[in-house]
Amino acid sequence: MPKTLFLVADGMAGWPLDILGGRTTLQAARTPTLDLLAPKSRVGRCRTVPQGMPPGSDVANMSLLGYDPKSHHTGRGPIEAAAQGLTLDQDDLVWRMNLVNLTELSEHGVMLDYSSGHIDTATAAPLVARLAEMAGGGPFKPVQGIQYRHLLVQRGGAQTAAASLAIRPPHDILDQNIAADLQVFASFPELHAFLREAHEFLSRDTSSQATSVWPWGQGRPLTLPAFAERFGLHGAVVSAVDLVKGLGRAAGMDVLNVEGATGLIDTNYEGKVHAALEFLKNGDFVYLHVEAPDECGHMGDAQLKKRAIELFDERIVAPILAALADEDVTIVVTCDHFTPVARRTHTEDPVPFLIYRTRAPRTDGPAAFDEDTAQASDLFLHEGPDLLSFCLRPDA
Repeated sequence: MPKTLFLVADGMAGWPLDILGGRTTLQAARTPTLDLLAPKSRVGRCRTVPQGMPPGSDVANMSLLGYDPKSHHTGRGPIEAAAQGLTLDQDDLVWRMNLVNLTELSEHGVMLDYSSGHIDTATAAPLVARLAEMAGGGPFKPVQGIQYRHLLVQRGGAQTAAASLAIRPPHDILDQNIAADLQVFASFPELHAFLREAHEFLSRDTSSQATSVWPWGQGRPLTLPAFAERFGLHGAVVSAVDLVKGLGRAAGMDVLNVEGATGLIDTNYEGKVHAALEFLKNGDFVYLHVEAPDECGHMGDAQLKKRAIELFDERIVAPILAALADEDVTIVVTCDHFTPVARRTHTEDPVPFLIYRTRAPRTDGPAAFDEDTAQASDLFLHEGPDLLSFCLRPDA
């Protein structure tokens, strides 16, 4: 069986933009390696987000790894907790906790930045440590993650009304009023009190742009069937973000940590490629994830997102192809969801994908790989987990 690589550019797909002459950022980007692969590949679309579920990276990446979110997804927080190997009780509730920038914590407040200016981990760490001290022996325990992405563990919270609170992800409400969300927080007084105490501390602190925390994406601890038993493959994930690391760890996959992997456009591309290639010497499957296109989409920066896609092509796809050209390998290029610059958040559009087999290149693929060529294809997979299963078929 050939070895398989999924090269995932988070949020790469998008919608046409007037400032790019009616093209998407993927279409406008210079991607010579993808253009080389497209005519030799099967191109199509896949629905990574089941109908009725939010188009989050948690749902979409779980789908791409071959797991049905309708059966296995419990929340964003539990996935990231799995990355840290936290010891949790099944009655605990785990929240994702962003460090955010608000105009004020009131009915007149507005969400200015879901990432506090992309705060770095060194700056964030003492802030989260102080929040943990303030929480003391209460039900809420802040846990440090990376950059703006942290966790809030609510002991026994799965048995409380907090488990069903519907809090909007902060990246979905940029420049929007937060009054509706504060009403939801207020319906659970203990959580509301923690939020206010955190805001009072962070709004006084001058070390960063963070003025508050934003708990969301809560759920019970995650369990997944073992990837090796499910697919008969020894697999690994390579990513800067705890979301993908957590999915890999929960599935019993190897988690390949890369120094200098930032989740931004300045990430260590070469380190990621090296880690993937080294693993494939003895392993079967690598899920290599690049976060930068998504972050640029959330920033609303078309030129930066275009550049992130170009770097993905130049420093991920090209060296992978060069290193494995003489090996029996299936290379899949895709994204987890759309992150249109105009929306600055995710949408549930089916994502484009490309499947290239080094030993069986096709001759009927499109001239380029983008949203339009994928939509023109008659290959459409209705459920995200089907993409991995489809790629593992020798006749696909």
